[in-house]
Order: sequence, then C-alpha cells, then structure tokens
Amino acid sequence: MQSISAIVEAGLRALWRSPAAKFPAHGEVHPWEIWLERAEADRFLERAVALGIRFEGDRLQFPEDVVVVGHGTHDQIADAVRSFGTVKALAAPSVLSDYFEGIPPEEQAAWAQAMEGLVQPPHSVNPRFITLLDSGIGLNHPLIQPFLDPVDRHAAEPGWGLNDVHGHGTQLAGLSLYGDLLPVIQSNVPVHIGHRLESAKIIPDAGQNPHHLLGAVVLNAVNAVEANAERGRTFSMASTTDEDTPHDGAPTSWSSEIDQLTAGVSGNQHRQRLFVISAGNTDQNRFQGADYLSICDDPDHEIESPAQAWNSICVGAYTEKVRIPADLPGQAVALPGDLAPSSRTASWSSHWPIKPDVVMEGGNWVQDRLPPPMKHSALSLLTTDHQYPLRSLTTTADTSAATALAAKAITELWEDYPHLWPETIRAIFVSSARWTRQMKSHLPANPSKGDFTRLFQRYGYGVPDEARARRSAANALSLIVQDTINPYRPSTTAGAEPIHNQMKFFQLPWPKEVLRQLGATEVTLRVTLSTFIEPNPSEAARGSKFRYASHNLRFKLNRANENQAQFQARINKLADDPDAEPVADNDGWIFGRNRRDVGSLHIDEFRGPASDLARRNLLAVHPVAGWWKSKSIKDVGQKTARFVLVVELDAGAVEADLYTEIEAAIANLNIAQIAV
Repeated sequence: MQSISAIVEAGLRALWRSPAAKFPAHGEVHPWEIWLERAEADRFLERAVALGIRFEGDRLQFPEDVVVVGHGTHDQIADAVRSFGTVKALAAPSVLSDYFEGIPPEEQAAWAQAMEGLVQPPHSVNPRFITLLDSGIGLNHPLIQPFLDPVDRHAAEPGWGLNDVHGHGTQLAGLSLYGDLLPVIQSNVPVHIGHRLESAKIIPDAGQNPHHLLGAVVLNAVNAVEANAERGRTFSMASTTDEDTPHDGAPTSWSSEIDQLTAGVSGNQHRQRLFVISAGNTDQNRFQGADYLSICDDPDHEIESPAQAWNSICVGAYTEKVRIPADLPGQAVALPGDLAPSSRTASWSSHWPIKPDVVMEGGNWVQDRLPPPMKHSALSLLTTDHQYPLRSLTTTADTSAATALAAKAITELWEDYPHLWPETIRAIFVSSARWTRQMKSHLPANPSKGDFTRLFQRYGYGVPDEARARRSAANALSLIVQDTINPYRPSTTAGAEPIHNQMKFFQLPWPKEVLRQLGATEVTLRVTLSTFIEPNPSEAARGSKFRYASHNLRFKLNRANENQAQFQARINKLADDPDAEPVADNDGWIFGRNRRDVGSLHIDEFRGPASDLARRNLLAVHPVAGWWKSKSIKDVGQKTARFVLVVELDAGAVEADLYTEIEAAIANLNIAQIAV
C-alpha cells in the first residue's frame, strides 16, 4: 500500500510542468510557481495563507491564468490543491544565473544531465560549423560533446595543447550552441541544434602572443581548420587588443589581415569567409561615479583592434538584464534595452566604417553606494564550464558573450539559406537590426541626420531581429541580388590611371498603380549594399578610405521623374568626386551620405509618400575610387568584385496587397549593365 507522502508526491507531479529533475525534494519548504484560474486567484491566495503558504508580492496575469510564487512544503501545497481546486499547474520558479553558479557540483551535474536527454544533435549530412578562435574548447562536457568531434580541435601553433585551460572558449562554446542557458535549462522541451563546433586555438595556455604576430596567429588557425575539411563556417573571435589604441578607426595589421581573410585573398584556400568579432570590453575600474555611457563613449574606450576591420561583423553588447537578487544591495547600472556597461564604442564619427555593426545581450553590472560598479553572476549569461565534471555550469558576459550569440544567430540563418554568400548573410543579418526604444530615447524629438551619430557609435544598427532576417531572405517584399561588377578598366590615354568601367541598374518591381493609389501613405524603403574589399594597409592608405579599399561601391535611387539616362548622367558626374553630392539629394534618406557611404556595408532608409516611391524605381550600384583604380595594375580590367543588394519595402498594413504583384514582377526583373 502506498504511503501518504507517495500519494501526495504523485498528485503534485501530475500538475508539474517543469523538468522532472527540478521537482522539489520532500520535507522542506520550497518555492513553487503556481498557475491559477484567473477568476479564483484572489480567493485561493486568501485561503492558502491560512495553510502556512507564504506568497511573494509579484504576480503575472494572462487571459485565463494568474501565476504566483508560493513557498511551502509538499503537504501544504497538496492540501491547497485538494481543498480549493483552482490550481491548474505547478512549476519551478524561474531563477537567476547566480542560482546555478552557486549550487553544489552534484546538483549542477544533475541539471546538465537532465538537459542532455533533451538535446537533439544535427540531422543534416552537411551541417554548418561555428569555428571558435579562442582558448580551445573542453571536449568532455555532456552538453558540448555531441557537437564537437575530437578531430575538429586545432591550434594556431602545432606545439600547443588542444584543451581549454582558461575556460573562455568553453564558455563561448555553450553560448554558441544554446544561447543563454538560463531559460533553456529551466524548460522541459527538446532542444534542436542544427550546427556543430570547431575549435581553432589562438590563445596559448601560458603567456601571450607577440603583438606583431596576432594577424599571423589567426591566419595559421584558419589554415589549420580549413585543412581538415571543406565546410560552411562562421568564424567567431572574441579576442581583441587595446595595444593598438587609439587607432580612431584606421586599419591595423591585424584588422587588415581579417579583411584579407574575409575577402579570400589570404589563407591557403582562397574563399570568402564570414568573421564575427567582439568590440572589446571597458575597464571596470574607470567607472568612478560618472554616467556610465559617457565613460563608454570616451575615446580611451574605443573599439579594440581588429574589430574595426571593414568586412567583419563587429559585435558590441547591450542588455535586457536588470533583475537582481532581493538580498543584493544596489541597482543595475544600465536600463533595459541600453548599452551594456562593458561595451566599447566607436570614437570616430566619419571616414571609417560604422562599428559596432550590431549589439547582442552582454549582461549588466550592479552599482552599490560606492564606485566602481561590480559584475554579478545574476546579471550574466549561464553557460558551460570547462572544469566538468568538477563544475558543469558557470556564467559569463560582456562583448565575448554577445559575439557568441551573434555567431549562433548568423549560423542558424545560414542553415536555412545555405546558398547565400557570406556577404549576403552579413547584409541580411545586420540590416535586420533596429535600435530599441531605450536607445532611441537618446535622440531629440525631431532628429537630424547628425543626431544619429552617437547611436551608430554605441549600438551600430541596433539589435538584430532573427525573424526579420528570415523574412528578408524568404519574402517577396525583399529583393536580394547577388551579382558581380567590373569596377575599373585601363584608360585609353597613355600613362593615365584606370577609369571607372561600369555601373548596374536595377528596375525595382514596384506595382506603380497600387503605390499611386496609396497617395500620401508613408512607406519605408531600406537598402543594403554589401561587398568584401581587398585591403591595402600601406601608410598612405591609412589616411584614405579610397586608398585602403580595393574598390568602393555606392548605391543611388533615382529622383522622381528622373529617367535612366538622366540618372546615369548624374551618377557619372559624381563618380570621380563622390563627396561632392549635394545635400539635397539625401532628402528622404534617414541616415544620409555621411553615415551610409563608409566601409564595405552600406545601409540607409528612405521614407516618403507611396506615390513618390512609385516614380523612384531605379536603383544603381556604381564604383567610386579604390586602390585597384589608383594603382597601375596590369589586369585592372579583369578585376571583378562581388556585391549583394538587399532591398526591403515596408508598406505597413497594406503589405499583403503588394506581395502578389511584387512577386510576379521579380520574375521579370530587369538588370541593366551600363558602361560608365
């Protein structure tokens, strides 16, 4: 015959919706997340208090449910369930990351083992890989082992060990697979992961790499990985240096090597590569009572090398983590949706590329009465520990964590669209980013183009939206073009430098009649142009964006009532002096020429009446100066540059009316190649 305690536990387990491993032990007071019928919630709370159950003040209200946290024993909770009959479900209350970091090793292992049974490795025969350029990855962790083969661990130097002594690489490996483990490990649902891991160790177990060899270390690591197999890879690197600062956005030897690797002109295998690099972290001890944003904005905290590389995706950190334990004095430093205190920013306002490109979750800090603020595990991200089985879980934060999250999101996008180029994935991912409401609160009421400078320097284009990125790749309201251009050709004048060769025109598939009928309804056109440049980091080139890049491309939208011939003539006048474009031509563009025409990734938004856009349906991609043009190279006419154009139309509630017509028009899209 079953004991009463067994019957009680069976009844409670029948209502339990969290993982079985999280079910509270018998005989002690535990917190319980209690789901109640909304109409009976207040009555239940009044009665349950009499049974000795203590309730926290907060509650969540949903259309049919109220959720509260009550502290009680098995018997007390079971008595309330039997007596009042309004409990719909029981669960483990959500906890902060510091809970998991603080529990004993055997409990950590139990949580990891419970999650291990829910993890489903990639089913694809040819999965994509995240290649972590870091301190190595621990191989024996049960949450990593299914995704990392022993043969997929490499090192930049043959004599280095492959294990992770420092722990940094293993922490980022967990984030690259699962994201923040805190919500994942508390759920009880299968975890589907479509990608795998590779380790390319660039951080020695002892000492440091000689500074002048940093580019060579990464090159050696890339060669070691690519010698193993031909795979689709996202290279993720959260190792940067402040020894090159201040560089003010100008290229360094390390950033130039990153640009070479991404462009495919360096490395044993000549292929374009996608690199995700952290922005670097601030010095916590510098925060002595001043507003943290002013310290992050200080030139002494500019983005670290090589994250200013033109072709890579530079990832800064923002945060939504503001909840701290009740017994912890102080408050979170950053407001939800704003820059993480650890994130470095760009000190330059023009000339060099917009960096960071995007920001991802990087945790928060706690400020007590006295500075400096402190990092705390409760405001960090939960991940895997390299000391397994001594420790299974740990916390991490800052721009390293943000970079791992970005690599995960990018790779998942690429899994869905494996035919897209690295330049295309970069364009779609970065273009999906938007500033949060808190970020935009730093703008004046009616911002001018110059007012956006500070936002770009802190947040880049904002927080990527993975759902929007997928819609861009799949939706007929987004036009994606992968194409090539021959930007320059030899001059017919003896001894003269090469001249511009061609531009490409795209007739945008707008349903003109529908747009005209919409009249003054505001529509938004977002245009992204992405190309990978080949760098020339000579001393003379360091001071000129036109001499550092092999080629520079621009996009232009025709004016209302401007036909292709008139449009082409206007572009030809600007080809040799692109900065001479009149300001009036920027009307309708939100960011403007100064923020758009830098680096190798250009993004801008045009907003205006639908009837106006109906007459602006020609988009041109054309070259301006680059070192391919300024240097007398024999094969200049054979130099081909790949580029990607992503055009998104947002017509608000009327999108559905446009979808079918645009989809049909895309099938007959006219792409014209015109000699300059």
